[in-house]
Amino acid sequence: METIIPLKGEVKFKITLDPAVWIFDDRRIDLDTFFTEQHIEIDELDEYTKKVSAHWSREIMEGATFPPTLKTEKKYERTKMLTGTFGIYLKHFLQNAEVKEGATSVVFETATGEEYSFPLEQADSLIFKYSQDGKPLKEDGPVYVLLADGSNMHNPIKHVKAVRVD
Repeated sequence: METIIPLKGEVKFKITLDPAVWIFDDRRIDLDTFFTEQHIEIDELDEYTKKVSAHWSREIMEGATFPPTLKTEKKYERTKMLTGTFGIYLKHFLQNAEVKEGATSVVFETATGEEYSFPLEQADSLIFKYSQDGKPLKEDGPVYVLLADGSNMHNPIKHVKAVRVD
């Protein structure tokens, strides 16, 4: 099974996606809680600015000290990465590839020969599931395509081998 997924078609930059490295991506979504909790869209730049500002303020006030909970937090995050079920929005990759004007749909090509097409407007809400209980999706992966509303959670699109923008 090929684990690299090309993003091709009506895009300015054809890119390759490697789900194996997404576990380290800060944009990952914890799918164990995603479909059960209410989600509020956050602006990534605002979130980053707030975190950096808080860190800067703490260093000014306290100096560069590391609180005793920092090791515990890192250990918790590491454990969560090794046991969690994660996904990432497709929209991040479409933004990097820069979809050309005139493109209307996103098509998922599968190893079974099937193609699943979605309107480009809906593509922002599609999620790539790349990990189940801390393990990559090797059997019928490398990713599953999920709808953000969870309607296909028990029957996701599997065996995705390429993403094409038409």
